[in-house]
Amino acid sequence: MNTENIKTATFANGCFWCTEAVFQRLEGVSDIVSGFTGGNIKNPPYREVVQGRTGHAEAIQLKYDETLISYEELLLVFFTTHDPTTLNRQGNDVGTQYRSAIFYHSEEQKLMAEKVINRLNEEVFDGKIVTEITQASAFYSAEFEHQNFYNNHPSQPYCRFIIDPKIKKLKEVFAHKLRSA
Repeated sequence: MNTENIKTATFANGCFWCTEAVFQRLEGVSDIVSGFTGGNIKNPPYREVVQGRTGHAEAIQLKYDETLISYEELLLVFFTTHDPTTLNRQGNDVGTQYRSAIFYHSEEQKLMAEKVINRLNEEVFDGKIVTEITQASAFYSAEFEHQNFYNNHPSQPYCRFIIDPKIKKLKEVFAHKLRSA
């Protein structure tokens, strides 16, 4: 593996359990960590973040091999598997901790995020995307029990009713980008 091709991406689009489950299924994506970013204290605990006390977003940070999946493709998965038109809300999860956000790691990522948002606003969302684009800052890993959550608890009601439909949509729209079993 050529490490020059390995890049980092950070996304927030509601509950990190959902986001992690979606991106884990993509070819070329590895080292996914559920956690928090974009807030104003160091090492925030989950209980404080979910109460909206820290300014952090629930997010994932991942590594990807750009020879297998492009940043643009990651963005398209991101926008397809959540509602980027609701401010600080995804379904029943409400608050800035559930905001739609792209935390870019390079000027190229920032420009690509802006390009994709502009295109989707014209072609799909009628100018209603509220996703923030912010320079990546400190990322804090969530507690162990939040890592690999969907794979560890697939029969939990939250996983069945909230995450399963996202996985189904991913399989329908991005079948060509899924890992082989």
